[in-house]
Amino acid sequence: MAKHTALPADLGDGFPTWLARAHGVSRSRLRGSDLTAPFHGVRKAQDATPHPAFADIEDPYLRQRLMRIASALDYAPRMHTGHFFSHETAAAIWGAPLPLTFSTYGDDIESTALDLHVCALGGLAVPRTQGVTRHRTRKSMVEMVVHDGLRVSSPASTWAMLGTLSVADLVALGDFFCRQFRPGYGRPDADRKPLATIDELREALVAGRRRGAERLREAVELVREDSWSPRESRVRCILIAAGLPEPELNVDVYDGVRFLACVDLAYPRQRVAIEYHGMLHGMQWARDAERVAALRAAGWTVIEVTAPLLKSPEELVRRVRQALA
Repeated sequence: MAKHTALPADLGDGFPTWLARAHGVSRSRLRGSDLTAPFHGVRKAQDATPHPAFADIEDPYLRQRLMRIASALDYAPRMHTGHFFSHETAAAIWGAPLPLTFSTYGDDIESTALDLHVCALGGLAVPRTQGVTRHRTRKSMVEMVVHDGLRVSSPASTWAMLGTLSVADLVALGDFFCRQFRPGYGRPDADRKPLATIDELREALVAGRRRGAERLREAVELVREDSWSPRESRVRCILIAAGLPEPELNVDVYDGVRFLACVDLAYPRQRVAIEYHGMLHGMQWARDAERVAALRAAGWTVIEVTAPLLKSPEELVRRVRQALA
């Protein structure tokens, strides 16, 4: 096997082809079998630090988020200084929850093409590359920042760009960006600053014309600072839409001086707790079972919400209404 000519060390593992050419690298060398081309105008060493093995990640939401981030990292070397990652790509970079994207052939998320979203400021030319969804915006409508080494729209700007999502998904996104990390029994990251405030979401919304403005206006009024997960946000939206009172979020429950549980959603006066259970395994299942048992022993009615129940909102509402009655 022919030995490849060493590339200039300054290029690193991933680099734009124009920079390689400026270093004297020939076009034929850029076609070497030791390099890949994740995007037009980008080369990456075959032995570069690999991205995570996405197929091994059980959580499909995490899997798609990491796939979006990996794509952004591959594209970053060719990013124009007036371009930044936006929309779903920006949300993924911030770690925000997004609905799953499925292929056009059904419920397949393994072969789904997750386009990269890149936005150009002002009159700059937009990127025209396969696999990239291009956008253009005015400086007055977006705040561009650097996060984890990537140029990206700010959390509030990102939220306002995603008006094509459903109201429930926009609420979950806003809840994530605006979460206040308050001190409490066993709560992590106490006093960590939120990524955005509800007022900042409102300011981003009215900065100019937005796609899905009506949904954004409805969603921003439902965003709260104490929701810890997108599934909690969805449960809350379902209950409010059904005309039920809005539950309190992540309530610490005590039996006298003894801490019993931090309840996902609660109606303390009626002693009704709503607990969402995701994919539970091993010790997590055991801890949740003990917490629910302690609450029931203390006289609370506990409604346990699973993924199948969340797909039957009428039944969820019926159970909560019955408990409150």
